[in-house]
Amino acid sequence: MNADLAALLYLVASICFILALRGLSHPTTSRAGNLYGMAGMAIAILTTLATPGVVSYSLIIVGMLIGGAIGTVIALKIKMTALPQLVAAFHSLVGLAAVFVAAAAFFRPEAYGLGVPGDIKVASLIEMSLGVAIGAITFTGSVVAFAKLQGLVTGKPLVFPMQHPLNAALGILLVVLIVLLCLDQSGLVFWLIVLVALALGLLLILPIGGADMPVVVSMLNSYSGWAACGIGFTLQNNLLIITGALVGSSGAILSYIMCKGMNRSIFNVILGGFGGETAGPAAGADMGDKTVKSGAAADAAFLMKNASKVIIVPGYGMAVAQAQHALREMADILKKEGVDVRYAIHPVAGRMPGHMNVLLAEANVPYDEVFEMDEINRDFAATDVAFVIGANDITNPAAKTDPASPIYGMPILDVDKSGTVLFIKRSMASGYAGVQNELFFRDNTMMLFDDAKKMCEHIVKALEQD
Repeated sequence: MNADLAALLYLVASICFILALRGLSHPTTSRAGNLYGMAGMAIAILTTLATPGVVSYSLIIVGMLIGGAIGTVIALKIKMTALPQLVAAFHSLVGLAAVFVAAAAFFRPEAYGLGVPGDIKVASLIEMSLGVAIGAITFTGSVVAFAKLQGLVTGKPLVFPMQHPLNAALGILLVVLIVLLCLDQSGLVFWLIVLVALALGLLLILPIGGADMPVVVSMLNSYSGWAACGIGFTLQNNLLIITGALVGSSGAILSYIMCKGMNRSIFNVILGGFGGETAGPAAGADMGDKTVKSGAAADAAFLMKNASKVIIVPGYGMAVAQAQHALREMADILKKEGVDVRYAIHPVAGRMPGHMNVLLAEANVPYDEVFEMDEINRDFAATDVAFVIGANDITNPAAKTDPASPIYGMPILDVDKSGTVLFIKRSMASGYAGVQNELFFRDNTMMLFDDAKKMCEHIVKALEQD
């Protein structure tokens, strides 16, 4: 295949990736977006395999078979609730791939037309240095994010004295090492860059609390894109440059939007200070003489069946219990009774962007019943019942009323303005941010203590018996 045809096909693949991003921006077009992405990747792979630079198809085919087999097994076995940690794990592999490609280009530059060992173009050294540094940071940062989401590491911020000065020192050292690599092209300096970047990835993500993981996953996605973009310059591959830039910029924009949704600083995400250094009250903290009003499935069924408007607010508790199918069944019964049922999605509900949308789509909840926070928040005041299923921090009024709270300033869903709040929760434990929810103690709140799936199933039975 000649260079002009390859460039044209790479351009077509790039357009497919752009259309994929456009399609994935809304649930109704997400299937088409996925198809565009698959088509673009197929074109990119086949075009690359047809270029004259390929010298061994056997290794490539073996690698594709191994990777394809692993991917197929994961796709068949992975639970929708585990998607956040799966995404984090995949980001780590992208970063690791960038490190390996940069190492291959540095130690065998003649294979990539970059010169010979010890005499590599300075521009190429800068490109591969940035690629390997961002890739290494992405790798270890994503591993930490995976461990936190999987529960292997505590979700609380892990902080220590002089943390930020240490991060700053490592950042400066990384820049110095890149300059030294450009000057003497030493293999030792190259591996020092890798080691410092790996350490920096750990130190940037460890201090971030579990409640802020959705933004972290999004930012790590951005990092993986920029790592791929940097390596694209090294390999002189236009498609890799374009694709990496698309992923990097879209991930950064999404992270910025989510930071606004949580009233956080985008710079704290980048610098590893996100999530704060003070924890909220411990789970089950003493709330003085405050008491809660608890109810049963029959009470919830009666209230919702006699309501005219119900807004359902899903959260991570729904994901953990895999309650989305029972929840949809409950909503279907209510709609048959003439109740107006809608779903309210907070931008950081769950553990990754769009987590709740994916779970509701899996349960075949109609897209036109699902609304983002900005679209539906004003309607809570005119709603008879807000049905909160495992969504804690994103409904906590302390974000508006308590300046000392770690979540103060974060926009929340105004469920407290509804006539009645039905709140499904296993216990009175605080949310992932470690903050007790004062909504539990409001006069218009009824707590439903149970597993989210079981409670929804009990409500369904109660509705069917009426």
